[in-house]
Amino acid sequence: MSANEDQEMELEALRSIYEGDESFRELSPVSFQYRIGENGDPKAFLIEISWTETYPQTPPIISMNAFFNNTISSAVKQSILAKLQEAVEVNLGTAMTYTLFEYAKDSKEQLMENHHPVHSAASISNIISVETPNTAPSSKKKDKKEQLSKAQKRKLADKTGLQADVFRRRLVLSLLPGMNTNSQKSKLTQLLTSITKENFLEVGIGLMW
Repeated sequence: MSANEDQEMELEALRSIYEGDESFRELSPVSFQYRIGENGDPKAFLIEISWTETYPQTPPIISMNAFFNNTISSAVKQSILAKLQEAVEVNLGTAMTYTLFEYAKDSKEQLMENHHPVHSAASISNIISVETPNTAPSSKKKDKKEQLSKAQKRKLADKTGLQADVFRRRLVLSLLPGMNTNSQKSKLTQLLTSITKENFLEVGIGLMW
C-alpha cells in the first residue's frame, strides 16, 4: 500500500474518531492539532502533527509552537517533544497520529510535571478553533453528529488496521521505561511487533499490563 493510500485511510479514521471532539482540529488533510486538557487548565497544551509526503514510513513533524502554548517554557516543550519522538520511533511505519494524541492525553500529568507558567495565561482562553473546515457555522450545531463512544472508536480503528497497532504500541510504551538497555528495548519491540489482533488478548492477559 502506498503512502498516499495509508494517509487517506488514516485521515478518514481520524475524522470519524474525533467527530464532535472540540479538542481536535484538522488544519489540512495532512496537518492536525489536538488540545491536551480543557481550556482554562493551567497544564493544558496543544500538539500539532503534520505528515510528510512519505509518512508513515517516515516520521511526522511534531510541533508545540502554537500560541496556545505560550505559557510553557522551552525546556518543558522540548521534554514533551522528546517523549513523543520516542513514541514515533516505536510506531514508525504505521498510522500513529491517533496513538500520539492518545499517548499525550494519557501521560498529561507526567509530561507537564515540571511546568511553571512563564506569564499570565489570561489571554490564551479559547485559542483553538472548534470549527470543522468547510462546515457552515450556522448549521453546525443542528447538523453535528453524535460523538462516537470509546467502543465505536475502537471498532472504527480496527477497520483501518489501527486497533492492534494502538494496543501494541501502548503496551510497548508502558513497558519501555523498565527496560535498561537498548538491547532489551529492541527485544521487547520485536516481541510485540509479532502480536496480531487475533493473539493480542492472550498476550495482553499474560503480561497483565
